[in-house]
Amino acid sequence: MGRGARCSGDGRRHAAGALALALAAALAPAAAGALDPSPSPCPRSRDAVVVMTDRRELWLCSGGTPAAQYAVALGRSGVGKRRRGDGRTPLGTYPLGDPRPSPQYGTFIPIAYPTPAQAARGFTGTAVGIHGPPRGTEGAGYPVTEVDWTQGCIATGSDEDVDAIAAFVRARRPRLVIR
Repeated sequence: MGRGARCSGDGRRHAAGALALALAAALAPAAAGALDPSPSPCPRSRDAVVVMTDRRELWLCSGGTPAAQYAVALGRSGVGKRRRGDGRTPLGTYPLGDPRPSPQYGTFIPIAYPTPAQAARGFTGTAVGIHGPPRGTEGAGYPVTEVDWTQGCIATGSDEDVDAIAAFVRARRPRLVIR
């Protein structure tokens, strides 16, 4: 057969069939996903704050049930903090300190990093926490949760978000799970 020749049949039917196959292939994963909902990020029957680093999401979990979800930014160098100044967000389970005012971020919720076990393995770091956007940037189009920019903290997109998280922490005393 020469260049541009068709094997058989009408070209329009061939194009329509190819389009139907492409649509079916494109829609199949979405349909399968609708039948298999994602598992809850929340630990069973526990209050927790859970950060899903791969999805850049922070979840408030009340008794094992998702209560709220927020977009967050992480450390500018990713996750897996090991030493002070590495720009990474730690992974693990941590107690949260009392939320407090911050001149830089409005509200700051301290994370008890490193744990004693991490410190024994040589992990270092201080002043790691959950906070809102830097003062003076809210409402200015600053991409607070679109880019990982922190020194290792977890940043929410607004003061309202971090204040809601702080209220949950004060009321429930949850553990923080970063995975």
